[in-house]
Amino acid sequence: MTRLTISGTTVLALFLFTVVSLFNLVDYADAATKKRYSKKRTTTASKVVVLGKYNDISKVKRVLQSAECPAPSQLQAVSSPQKKSNSSPVDNSRIGKLISARSAIIIDARSGRTLYAKNADNPRQPASTIKIVTGMIALKSLSGSEQVSVSRRAADQPRSKVDLNPEKHYRANDLINAVLLASANDASVALAEKIAGSESSFAIMMTKKAREWGAKNTVCKTASGLTATGQTSTARDLAVMFRHFMQDPAFASRMKQVKVKTSYGSLLRNHNKALWQVEGTQGGKTGFTNAARQTYVGKFKRGDQEIVIAVMGCETMWADVKKLVQHGFSLQDRLAAAPSSTVAGQEIVARSMP
Repeated sequence: MTRLTISGTTVLALFLFTVVSLFNLVDYADAATKKRYSKKRTTTASKVVVLGKYNDISKVKRVLQSAECPAPSQLQAVSSPQKKSNSSPVDNSRIGKLISARSAIIIDARSGRTLYAKNADNPRQPASTIKIVTGMIALKSLSGSEQVSVSRRAADQPRSKVDLNPEKHYRANDLINAVLLASANDASVALAEKIAGSESSFAIMMTKKAREWGAKNTVCKTASGLTATGQTSTARDLAVMFRHFMQDPAFASRMKQVKVKTSYGSLLRNHNKALWQVEGTQGGKTGFTNAARQTYVGKFKRGDQEIVIAVMGCETMWADVKKLVQHGFSLQDRLAAAPSSTVAGQEIVARSMP
């Protein structure tokens, strides 16, 4: 009985030992597996780029730059060439094809030197640009406070006009502003009749004065520039006269005003859009009739450079003006950089082709 009890105890002990050993083996195997798996995860994780905060990809960008992008010095070497400046001059032989004007000229406002010309001496109807002559004669002939009557003929002029009343009198200063800024046909005729007695007599005076002011091919028939048989001017004549007129402080100060209020309460607005569309505009006069098409003469200043341009027979006048102004200052830059005795400097002026 005692031997059977001992034997049973031994069997139980062996069974418990076996169970414990099996548990130990399972734990060891599990630990080894976890270790290998952990090592594998660590190895894989080390190859992953951590983005950091949400939407923050700066670390990724740095990794890509260090791996794929060249150094800054290399970037400069392979960078695309810079765009040419908009001020790069267009050759005189090409600019004529880029504008709609049938006649055009650019002159240096200080020296009077011709920088570019396209059919500049071809006679054409000047339209309202000829009002610069009307305005200048009036400035030299009348005091600003002088009273001017308005005839029925003056009041009945077609537009542009400021609707003058034949029953009223107006100050000469107001009418001169109406002519030069608002391009008023009625004010032009009223001033002409005040100064010369009739518009036809005033037109003869205009032609004579134009000659004195350097316009060799200008013949005036009206004070307003409305189409008339035999009335002609040229781009060169307009530019030469406007250059001269802008040296007169009373004339120049008016031409630069965007708007002005008259003594009788009306507001006159300048027709010269270049004043707020083109950098450096000092003044200018527009014109249009069906016969003349669009015409313009104006002065521009940038830094210490000044130019006068005139265009006649335009279909896209403001685009032409902008191109010619840019071209004119580009030419002046090239002339300033080249000695006056060099062939290159002479060619800039000489190559003025239609």
